Amino acid sequence: MTITTFPTFFVSHGGGPWPWVDGMKQQFAKTAREFAGMPALFPGKPKAILVITGHWESDQFTVSTSDHPPMEYDYSGFPEHTYKIQYKAPGSRALASRVGALLAAAGMTCKEDATRGFDHGTFVPLSLMYPQADVPVVMLSMKSTYDPAEHIRLGQTIAPLRNEGVLIIGSGLTYHNMRGFGQSQSTPVAEVFEAYLNAAISEPDAGKRNDMLVRWQEAPGARLAHPREDHLIPLMVVAGAAGADVGRRVFVDHVMQVAIASYQFG
Repeated sequence: MTITTFPTFFVSHGGGPWPWVDGMKQQFAKTAREFAGMPALFPGKPKAILVITGHWESDQFTVSTSDHPPMEYDYSGFPEHTYKIQYKAPGSRALASRVGALLAAAGMTCKEDATRGFDHGTFVPLSLMYPQADVPVVMLSMKSTYDPAEHIRLGQTIAPLRNEGVLIIGSGLTYHNMRGFGQSQSTPVAEVFEAYLNAAISEPDAGKRNDMLVRWQEAPGARLAHPREDHLIPLMVVAGAAGADVGRRVFVDHVMQVAIASYQFG
């Protein structure tokens, strides 16, 4: 039987519930088109999707186990209707159990959370990629230490899922300084830091790539782009899951005077 390997992706998911907000959806029009077209990059429809989102962290790696995940409206100040958005993709206990088994075999702790729902880092890109919500979705948390090497190892541990029909997505942003959005001085910071990330993910030697990602704080503009690295760490996971596959920049959007990029491995 032929085994099809799915690529892994890091997506810059944008700000809040932007596809449902007039003005914002125009700002993110390129991102919307690119997300909608991403399924064409896959070898087929995935059996399930595993999302590592910059909006979920825990003291230990944790996997969602709800059969019908609720919604997490983890934003504020948006129109009332954005707190009624529904993305009704099912969960997958089978995938959650498989993730737990892979981590256990690697000597890593994995907790379960039966109540965790879809945050906007999850439902925004997936609602554009699979608007019918007909692909099961499981979320895997970051560890609150933000240790990049540990998250690369996490990705390496879950890499076998790519040969089991699972699409692994890291959802964050290449630039995430809330005070910097909309400021002209942020433009060169976002561009120079994204250039470093692009050089890292496109490095043919996976060992060198991972080393560059571990040392991300040494990059130009690193802490100006990410005062807190919650939205960067998902990239470490998908890079680990990529194995020897070389990454490439899928697209860059320019929103609120900063560049935000999405990457593919494999």
